[in-house]
Amino acid sequence: MEKAKVYMTDFRVPVGTSLPQKLQKLCLLAGMKNIDFEGKFTAIKMHFGELGNLASLRPQYVKAVADLVKQFGGMPFLTDCNTLYPGSRKNALEHLDCAALNGYNTTTTGCQILIGDGLRGTDEVEVPVRNGEYIKSAKIGRAVMDADVFISLAHFKGHEATGFGGAIKNIGMGCGSRAGKMEQHSSGKPAVDESLCRGCRRCARECGSDAIRYINNKAHIDENLCKGCGRCIGACTFDAISNVQWDANELLDRKMAEYAMAVCDGRPCFYINLIVDVSPNCDCHGENDAPILPDIGMYASFDPVALDQACADACLKAAPLENSQLSDNLSKPDWQCHHDHFLDSNPRIDWQTTLEHAEKIGLGTRQYELVVMK
Repeated sequence: MEKAKVYMTDFRVPVGTSLPQKLQKLCLLAGMKNIDFEGKFTAIKMHFGELGNLASLRPQYVKAVADLVKQFGGMPFLTDCNTLYPGSRKNALEHLDCAALNGYNTTTTGCQILIGDGLRGTDEVEVPVRNGEYIKSAKIGRAVMDADVFISLAHFKGHEATGFGGAIKNIGMGCGSRAGKMEQHSSGKPAVDESLCRGCRRCARECGSDAIRYINNKAHIDENLCKGCGRCIGACTFDAISNVQWDANELLDRKMAEYAMAVCDGRPCFYINLIVDVSPNCDCHGENDAPILPDIGMYASFDPVALDQACADACLKAAPLENSQLSDNLSKPDWQCHHDHFLDSNPRIDWQTTLEHAEKIGLGTRQYELVVMK
């Protein structure tokens, strides 16, 4: 396969020039203007971050991308799908509140925000996965698939399960409905913490499988009837229901790549990663630990696999920051150094599997030509 072009620039700007302007310049150099945006709904997929997390991308970067889309005649909107786990983004109302509290609104971003899988995380469409080995039909948020053009705007950082979170994770996991996230994360079923259950029966009303019964006013899930859709998790306002069985990282990585293929296949797509505030863990946490690596730059490409590979390579070349999870691990006298910043930060991950499988199924190529913009 021919090498894909990946464009990058650092975070240096002269007096009188802003970083959002530099991001726009990078997008133009990378060819974003060649997409036909005229009159097209354009989904800009990003992560709004959990409440308490300060590492997610600043809204000024989002506005820079949305303004470009509008300049080209498109109709942009920001989107993300509800979470599988209990937290501040498990339904659309809480998700929108969280986005607003973290600085994302129509004024700061220049466009509307739509939660991709609807109020309860159940508004989904089944999308065939070309060359899928594990997922034949992905469950994707409807608003994501209703868009004519798709743009991924990702905060590139570490991740405790996948090694790093970049374009592929932003798309694959981020665009899955609650049932889609359940399919990627687990082959198991949710369970009830009886100490938190209030017996309100909201979960039973939401269950589409008639799998929830009440014993002594506490919910119980019949695993023989449960389909593992995860709707009950989002329905419980007391965080009494959660997923308790998580698939091995390698399987999660492959499923995530196949979900990304479902989202991107067959329509114009463009991908942007910002390697900034490289926290060791996902923005899904309600906190962010100190960055493990320095701010490196902004990257853009039409190939999400090449983009993530280029960003990973840049991170591996960077020097670890002191007083971080990564440097703490490396300084341990008995630490077996992997010479891999992602693996040394989170030793139970296997990040290369995502890129290998994404390339195998045709999502993109790991071979790239890096074009540096000053």
